[in-house]
Amino acid sequence: MSEHGKGLWLAVTAYVLWGGLPLFFKLLHAVAPLQILAHRVVWSLVLLVLAILVLRRGKAIRAAARGRTLALLGCSAVLIAINWLTYIWSVSHAHVIEASLGYFINPLVNVALGVALLGERVGRLQWAAIGVAALGVLVMAVAGGGSVWISLVLAFSFGIYGYVRKIAAIDALGGLTVETLILVLPALIVLGVAQADGTAAFGQDRQLDLLLIAAGAITAAPLLLFAAAAKRLKYTTLGLLQYIAPTLQLIQAVLLFGEPLRGYHIAAFGLIWAGCALYALAGWRTAKPA
Repeated sequence: MSEHGKGLWLAVTAYVLWGGLPLFFKLLHAVAPLQILAHRVVWSLVLLVLAILVLRRGKAIRAAARGRTLALLGCSAVLIAINWLTYIWSVSHAHVIEASLGYFINPLVNVALGVALLGERVGRLQWAAIGVAALGVLVMAVAGGGSVWISLVLAFSFGIYGYVRKIAAIDALGGLTVETLILVLPALIVLGVAQADGTAAFGQDRQLDLLLIAAGAITAAPLLLFAAAAKRLKYTTLGLLQYIAPTLQLIQAVLLFGEPLRGYHIAAFGLIWAGCALYALAGWRTAKPA
C-alpha cells in the first residue's frame, strides 16, 4: 500500500474512534471533567511508556525531543489539553450538538491553516466553502445563546494542534509521549487534590475504575493514528476525512441523548454542510484529472 493509502486508512480509523467518544464519556457522567482529563493523561502515559519499552524507542525519542521540537510539543500539549477538557465538559453538560458543530468547522479551519502556514493552494470554490461555513458560525453566534464558544474552541484548538504536530520533527509515538509527559505533573496534582478533599472518583467503584483506566487507550489510540496520518496526507485531505467524526457525534446527540435540534442549529448546520459540500466538490474536481 502507498504512503497515501496508509494515511487514508489511519485517518479514517482515528475519526471513527473519535466519533464514538460521546458514548464513552456518557458512562463517566458522575466524574468531574477535570478529573477525567487527568486520568486520560496518566493512563495514556502508562500505555505509551509500555509501548516505548517494547519497541525500544526511548533513546530515539530523547534525541528527537530537543530544542525547537520540544518547544512545539509544549505548545501542542497545551492545545490538546484545552481540546480534551472542552470536549469532556460539553458531553457532560449535554452540548454534544455544539461539539459536533466544532468538528464540522474544523476541516475548514484546516484549509485556512494549510493555505496560510503551509503554502497549500486552494481554488475559488474552496474559499467560497470557507465563507459559507463562516456564515453558519455567525448564525450560531447570533442565535445560539453563547454556546458557539464550544464549537470555536474545539475547531481552532484541534486545527492548530494538528498543524503543530505536522511540523514537529518527531514521529507519532514520540510526540504523543512527550506531550503526555508535559501534562502528567498537572494531572497528578489535580488527582492529588481530589484525593485530599474527598472528591476523587477513582477507588470508589471497580467498574468506574476500569473505565477511567480505559480512558488511556481511548485517548492514545486515535491520536497516534491521527498524528501518523498527518505525516502522510495533505492537511486539506485530513480536513475532508474529518467529517466522519462529527457526523457520528451529531447522530448520537439527537437520537441517543435526546438533545434538542433547534432552528438556529439547523440553519448553522445547513450553511456549514453546504460549505463542506463545496469543499468536497472542489477537492473531487481537483483530484479527478490525476
